[in-house]
Amino acid sequence: QVQLVESGGGLVQAGGSLRLSCAASGRTISSYAMGWFRQAPGKEREFVATISWSGGNIRYADSVKGRFTISRDNAKNTVYLQMNSLKPEDTAVYYCNLNPPIRSFWGQGTQVTVSS
Repeated sequence: QVQLVESGGGLVQAGGSLRLSCAASGRTISSYAMGWFRQAPGKEREFVATISWSGGNIRYADSVKGRFTISRDNAKNTVYLQMNSLKPEDTAVYYCNLNPPIRSFWGQGTQVTVSS
């Protein structure tokens, strides 16, 4: 079992930046592809970005490409999401999980609110 704890969210103005962290405990995630996902009010959870176990393969949703950067530190069992040039439509609760996600691994997420 893996426990995933997201942090780093907050309220930011449009054009601002935030760095999210996802700390894993219970077992190492170094062998797994990881992903960031988000859920806006009234919408289904959607894919944001994914990174392979080595960091060599990365993919983004079209809506965040060029603005968000996913990275990982396997020694710290942590995955990051650097978010720049934030837009109001980026407002959501952000979650990390394995990719593909494991249902029982969803954490509480971290709220990101972007004001216009």
